[in-house]
Amino acid sequence: QVQLVESGGGSVQAGGSLRLSCVASGFTTRGACMAWFRQVPGKARERVAIISGGHDKETADSVKGRFTISRDDDKSTVYLQMNSLKFEDTGIYYCASRNHYWCTRADADFVYWGQGTQVTVSS
Repeated sequence: QVQLVESGGGSVQAGGSLRLSCVASGFTTRGACMAWFRQVPGKARERVAIISGGHDKETADSVKGRFTISRDDDKSTVYLQMNSLKFEDTGIYYCASRNHYWCTRADADFVYWGQGTQVTVSS
């Protein structure tokens, strides 16, 4: 059974940091595009960061310089280090995987999704 389980969310004051983890089971993350998305009620889902099956990375302009995506395929885990958090970073953060080395711009290409972890930043 394929699963992605996120953890590490919580409440933090603006300026603080959190590290999200996403552990995969039922498939290997090795060689697969992985991504972090976030959802705020009333707003469109936003792609926060992606990492190719290697280590090519992209982050959204809204988090550039503050968030870093990384992976440890030996642990089937993807991380999102979030620094200098802002109130507008509040939302549910989801991990997703695509069965392909390269990431695309189509969210529909991501076939596996986690249940999400809540991040709340107070100003």
